[in-house]
Amino acid sequence: MNAIIEQKQKIVAEISEKLTASQSTVVVDYRGLTVAQVTELRKQLREAGVEFKVYKNSLTRRAAESAELSALNESLTGPNAIAFSTEDVIAPAKILNDFAKKHEALEIKAGVIEGNVATAEEIKALAELPSREGLLSMLLSVLQAPMRGLALATKAVAEQKEEQGA
Repeated sequence: MNAIIEQKQKIVAEISEKLTASQSTVVVDYRGLTVAQVTELRKQLREAGVEFKVYKNSLTRRAAESAELSALNESLTGPNAIAFSTEDVIAPAKILNDFAKKHEALEIKAGVIEGNVATAEEIKALAELPSREGLLSMLLSVLQAPMRGLALATKAVAEQKEEQGA
């Protein structure tokens, strides 16, 4: 009996550690997905560096409380799977949201974004954001616009001076 309790305590500690170490965590209800669909989803998540696991709700609730994320407990009912990402905040939300659009059986329930509990709507809004690289390229183009305008204006003035000189 003691071995079982120790094993459960290890699992709770593992979940708690993953909840605190993750940049983002998404809880989904996977009821109704076929084995092939779950395998496809796991493959997509694995390629993005996201860990996708199924834990008992009672153990996850205890881990959420120890990680001071007890607001997450409301969504821990029924069969749940949890996606943990330690690297990219947007990746699990984007992959799961895109997969949920194609397969209605997958339902995003809640999540944790950088230590704060998020609703399903907030997770879906996060999924609609462009990737980090996309945001950086948008910022770069905004920063380059004034320089580009100045360069074009300088070139136009130089060309006008050449025409007047010729």
